Amino acid sequence: QVQLVESGGGLVQAGGSLRLSCAASGRAFSTYAMGWFRQAPGKEREFVATINWSGGNTDYADSVKGRFTISRDSAKNTLYLQMNNLKREDTAVYTCAARTSRWASTRKNDYDYWGQGTQVTVSS
Repeated sequence: QVQLVESGGGLVQAGGSLRLSCAASGRAFSTYAMGWFRQAPGKEREFVATINWSGGNTDYADSVKGRFTISRDSAKNTLYLQMNNLKREDTAVYTCAARTSRWASTRKNDYDYWGQGTQVTVSS
């Protein structure tokens, strides 16, 4: 049983930065691959970033590569998404997810647990 709670969203001007956090329950956090997804109004939920169980492997959507960084802190049971140089098109509800596999995945159907999401709004 896993519970995920996101925080850190808000309103930011284009070019600004935010760091999202995802607090996870359970002692098995360090064995799970994790991911961030986002959903804008009228669109499907899309992949943003993923990280494997140890943090040694990551992958990003092309639209955020070079601007966003995913990381994890096993001691704090927390996943992070550092977002820099934010653009208007980054506006969405951002959701963290966990899968019981150790291996990173870009596919939303591979994930077993989902948080409630946090709103990120980028103004221009």
